[in-house]
Amino acid sequence: MAQDKEVTANRTYKSSVFVMVFQEKKELLELYNAVSGKHYEDPEELEINTLDNAIYMSIKNDLSFIIDSRLSLYEHQSTYNPNLPLRCLFYVADIYSKMALHKDIYGSTPLSIPSPQFVIFYNGEQEVPEREILQLSSLYTVKEERPKLELEAVMLNIRPGHNQRLMEASRTLREYAEFVERVRKYAKTIVLNEAVERAVTECIAEGILRDFLEKNRAEVIKVCLYEYNQEEHMKFVREEGFRRGHEQGLEQGIEQGIEQGIEQGQKEGQEFAHLTNIRNLMKNMNWSAAEAMKAIGVPEEKWQEYEKKLNETQE
Repeated sequence: MAQDKEVTANRTYKSSVFVMVFQEKKELLELYNAVSGKHYEDPEELEINTLDNAIYMSIKNDLSFIIDSRLSLYEHQSTYNPNLPLRCLFYVADIYSKMALHKDIYGSTPLSIPSPQFVIFYNGEQEVPEREILQLSSLYTVKEERPKLELEAVMLNIRPGHNQRLMEASRTLREYAEFVERVRKYAKTIVLNEAVERAVTECIAEGILRDFLEKNRAEVIKVCLYEYNQEEHMKFVREEGFRRGHEQGLEQGIEQGIEQGIEQGQKEGQEFAHLTNIRNLMKNMNWSAAEAMKAIGVPEEKWQEYEKKLNETQE
């Protein structure tokens, strides 16, 4: 039984509802057509090559596939992240290296590789434009007029009320966005697991992602709980770091205080958020402390320290 829980925890950690919805070729082709303006009809024309191995911060890329000799990499984000072009660079380099594995890259004959396209679907609570281009060159320490290496990723806002043409072209994407919005809305007034249950039940009754939710109800609920806890964790770390930086700045000088305060706030904020997430996972999923810590990536050398603090707060 414990082994089954462990497998579930690992699968949940590396998955998301977005990936679960669009990992099927039919839905993925619908999304590609909506983004690109194409009109492909045969899902079997898609060659899915999503990375199986963790290559960045213990996570894999969300979705990648080839169609019409083009390589598309799709990422989903619930928090704004300016480092996504760098992550996309890691992903595409890994995919290209796999494609060239048994080919002569040192030969005189040029290899043929699919041209890449990077799309980020954002549905976080922070206000962002309808469409934004994120560039790798924006991260360079030295800014150049014509950088030798550039990567551009298109970020599309898929919150309800945004990018209407895209949402009308992909019913699945529109319904996914509606489901996520309901989870967020209900989680503000009731316990998280009840909020997810309510959103799932309502969406099934109203025909929103009905087939998908009926087929994957239990797994969707588990993944939602983890995703929401991660989202709240990142939000807490940012807010706590800023608050402590401000307090330190008042005493030690703005510049030095913000740097020290943010560092200390992130450290303490991460620990507090980890403990909160561990308690939530233990309560909502009936996991042991070890299973919860493994799922959210707490280093094993800290397990004993965290278990001690968990026990102290329960006494």
